[in-house]
Amino acid sequence: MSLYMRQELRMSQQLVMTPQLQQAIKLLQLSRPELVDLVRSELLENPLLEENHELGGAQEDHVSSIEMQDGVRESPAESKASDSPTEVSADGEGRRDDFDWEGYLEQTALSGPTPGSGVRADEDLPTLEQTMAEPENLVEHLMWQVRISNFNALDEEIAEFIIRSIGGAGYLQAISAPQIARAVGASTLRVEEVLRRLQRLDPISIASRNLAEALWVQITDPDDPITDPLVREIIAEHLGKLERRAYPQVARDTGEALEEVYEATKVIMGLEPRPARAFTAEAPQYVTPDVYVHKIGEEYVVSVNDDGLPKLKISNFYRAALAKQDKAKDKSNAKDYITERLRSAQWLIRSIQQRQRTILKVTNSILKFQREFFEKGPQHLRPLILRDVAEDIEMHESTVSRVTTNKYVHTPQGIFELKYFFNAGISRSDGGELASEAVKTKIKRLIENENPKKPASDQKLVELLKEDGIDIARRTVAKYREQLGILSSSKRKKLF
Repeated sequence: MSLYMRQELRMSQQLVMTPQLQQAIKLLQLSRPELVDLVRSELLENPLLEENHELGGAQEDHVSSIEMQDGVRESPAESKASDSPTEVSADGEGRRDDFDWEGYLEQTALSGPTPGSGVRADEDLPTLEQTMAEPENLVEHLMWQVRISNFNALDEEIAEFIIRSIGGAGYLQAISAPQIARAVGASTLRVEEVLRRLQRLDPISIASRNLAEALWVQITDPDDPITDPLVREIIAEHLGKLERRAYPQVARDTGEALEEVYEATKVIMGLEPRPARAFTAEAPQYVTPDVYVHKIGEEYVVSVNDDGLPKLKISNFYRAALAKQDKAKDKSNAKDYITERLRSAQWLIRSIQQRQRTILKVTNSILKFQREFFEKGPQHLRPLILRDVAEDIEMHESTVSRVTTNKYVHTPQGIFELKYFFNAGISRSDGGELASEAVKTKIKRLIENENPKKPASDQKLVELLKEDGIDIARRTVAKYREQLGILSSSKRKKLF
């Protein structure tokens, strides 16, 4: 068998993901905050990109969700404004501006910016973000109390070690007193004494090692003690039964009437089970919708939200520089760089516009399929899959999936993620179908309207849904209830 080399010419087709196509796909799946961050980053990296602050001029320069532009033409308004130093008066004759601009500018420079003038003050002044005060955290709050209290050097060291070992709920569970004693070189008794002093600081019962200790510290607070012996006995010996709501068993073990147990339980329920609750509240996350659906008369109008998204245009300075180099037939590296940055800027602008148009198409298609939802609410949500919308707008399912991920729509019924409108169908007894989200809404309303002393079990919910024409299994009801974050009927029951 002989081996030899030869040349062959073959023709084949293959799909190549160009950098521009990859960028377009990436932009399509970004959420609104991520898109704003990317645009800000591109404004810093690409000198040919500028933010367009004009409100009424140069419509072909800024990003619009309606029309496309190439980003390289110079606005006629800009060329006229730069070439004519005169004004046209009412009678049509040109006149020079007699205002003393030099004196005005000199006076303004000396006096500094006026409040509300929009002129930035000294560049060395701190920004707004640097002057904003951050909320005090738990460690700072406790250490401040330790420093103003009568702690000696060793006790303060032990207290700081304990404070920095406290968990998110305010409990000291990851480390024991002997371990702390070995770490700081003190006795376990000394650590226990400092720990008890810390538990009396604000918030009360901080650094407790379990729920029983936290509740006990609260009811024995010298400033506001709870002296009811039944309350103290339940916390000390019957807290586990109380968690299971075994009130009759607690009454038998304590020898008290059931009504007395109920009253003691009310007192215990008024205590704080999470000592650090005031310092663990997360900052609210605000959702900015990507698209709006407004009802005007009997019709719905869909519009893309461009507020807060920087409007981009091509820098006039670099456009002029590129034009001069073209006339001079310059073949330097500077021209190649400007040309490459220009193409990148144009593609970014087109990709953003294409993203906005695609979101508009998908939302219009969803509106067509889910019109009853926009009219009557979530209980009238219809079954819908990605393929239905993809076939309607003649796009691939993966494109629709990217568009609906982390995108939100403002509707007359509230703000929803676009993926909310895609649900599996559940058959009704009358032959129709209902979306799974609509079934969840019905289950939630049934539980909200139930008698709290006699909550409906999952089987009872199945029967109530069957009366409404929805025939589903008990395990499906339990699954939907758990997804809604609703407890079982035994834990929802209120005896007092």
